[in-house]
Amino acid sequence: MDGFTLRHLTLAIALSSSMGMAVAATSNDFVDNAAAGGIAEVETSRLALEKSSSADIKAFANMMITDHGKANDELATIAKKHDIEVPDTTTLVKQAKEKILDLRDESFDAAYANNQVKAHEETIALFKKEAETVTDDKKPGNVELKGFAQKMLPALEKHLDMAKKLQEAHPSK
Repeated sequence: MDGFTLRHLTLAIALSSSMGMAVAATSNDFVDNAAAGGIAEVETSRLALEKSSSADIKAFANMMITDHGKANDELATIAKKHDIEVPDTTTLVKQAKEKILDLRDESFDAAYANNQVKAHEETIALFKKEAETVTDDKKPGNVELKGFAQKMLPALEKHLDMAKKLQEAHPSK
């Protein structure tokens, strides 16, 4: 893997992995983390389309771009409706640069598959917490964000199952 590819993979995977690190204590925290994760999923998957030669990786990456792109748009709509700020891409790239990824001797496909499992586990935890939170109906967007989280969980769990199958098909060396 050349230096350019490794730098982009490191940035993209760190960005994707960073999304589930904080716990959603408020609707803004949930929006920040969900937006970061959604954007990271799309970006890492675009990189996978560019760098992978595996049909299953590319098919999964296309699904991530479509599904997470739609979810990102829906989240942005809810946030805008309730004047909840969504982090910009510059902020997310800065967060990614602060993370360190240890690729060891993994191939791109193994690194991507491993990252997808980890990122989806973290995303599911984030969304479950939001879905199970007792909402304050007076706070802007809380009810809608809880509903969004509940609606997205089945798709995220499906993505995790598929990512685990990719991980089995592309093991680390």
